[in-house]
Amino acid sequence: MASERRGARARRVPRVPHTRAASAGGLPVITVPRRSHQRVAVALFVRIGSRFEREPENGISHFLEHMLYRGTRTLPTAHAQANAFESLGSSLYAATATDHGVLSLSLPPENLEPALRLLAEVVLTPRFTCIEVERRIVHEEILESLDDDGRNINADDLLRGMMFEGHGLGYPITGTPAHLATFTEADLARHHAAAYVVSNCALAVAGRFDEGRVRGWIDDAFAPLPRGARAVVAPPPPLVAPRARYVSSDGSQTDVRVGFRAPSEQDPREPAAEMLLRVIDDGMSTRLYERICDERGLCYDVSASYETFEDSGVFDFGAETQHARAPEVTRELLALCRDLADHGPTEAELEKARARTAWQTRAMLDDADDLAGFFGLAEVARVTASPEARAEELLSVSREQVRDTAATLFRPDNLTAVAVGVLGAKAERELERAVSTYGR
Repeated sequence: MASERRGARARRVPRVPHTRAASAGGLPVITVPRRSHQRVAVALFVRIGSRFEREPENGISHFLEHMLYRGTRTLPTAHAQANAFESLGSSLYAATATDHGVLSLSLPPENLEPALRLLAEVVLTPRFTCIEVERRIVHEEILESLDDDGRNINADDLLRGMMFEGHGLGYPITGTPAHLATFTEADLARHHAAAYVVSNCALAVAGRFDEGRVRGWIDDAFAPLPRGARAVVAPPPPLVAPRARYVSSDGSQTDVRVGFRAPSEQDPREPAAEMLLRVIDDGMSTRLYERICDERGLCYDVSASYETFEDSGVFDFGAETQHARAPEVTRELLALCRDLADHGPTEAELEKARARTAWQTRAMLDDADDLAGFFGLAEVARVTASPEARAEELLSVSREQVRDTAATLFRPDNLTAVAVGVLGAKAERELERAVSTYGR
């Protein structure tokens, strides 16, 4: 009885007070006041990224993100823009993912009003100056994923390219050098005009601020943002059989990726898939690290991840190992999946995952950046509305639900595997055999 009470306390997640409303111009705005904080975080999320791109324009979302640093209507250079943010105690952070982008700030509360005006100016009136300079910078970034012959050797890109072949979910976020070379200022302006609209965006503010005043500041700063249309998506084609690929690349280790098509962010099985991930890999005592590293010594490190999209998802494993061990690592990863598909987690594993989920959710309350990120992304993706609601979704998942989800997720027809490194003919055949015979 005492242990049950301790378990119930461990899973308790307090409510996060917040307000969700539209600005005067219709922009979704979520405010999360936290008077105990000494900072305030702002995050603008946008439906943009490689999944919304056609193949000839792949990489333009990422290039546009870079160009948003290049000055505004009143700030003529990248240096002037950076200096304006830094003079307010902040720096502009921007990132592009497969299906969303984010512009975010963290700053002293007394500078929130001018920071919101400055962020709005970046969004509304980018100058797109020095395009050739930024093109060279982005080209350098793309080269990080290529070998000397210009081949993509990034295992994550290769895995998703196979899993979503010919679809935006499989395109590299950065694009290719050939695509990058074609983008013009007019292309950037068109892409910007289509993406940065009320229907595609959500703004979250979390931390220490006066909620009554911040609403007026947002109304004024973002009033010119056009309403526009919400970006639409096309679902990816289904997989029908397991697939494996080997890409030769010099180096001291082979990079192994094993991935499965997974439930989307809208799928009712998504919470169970998330808890499955936490059972597999949420610390060094979970079964993935124990099996691959502690017991068999096959890798220095190993990881799993679960990324969801509007209509699909990716559940994958990553490990770097000695070249000759790549087939064995692949077999062990697949055996772990097979065991979970057949038997599911133990109740002890799931109970520990529940407790850690609750603790991690409570820790978010101390971090304004995490709160702004959670609420902004949840709004633009139209998923769980609050941390406590999300925690409740996850904590209510049963062992049987995790087992059933593992059984439908870890199927042979969902499987894709990639190895990037140096494999002899025998090791390559062994890797292909491990994938092609999985589940038999």
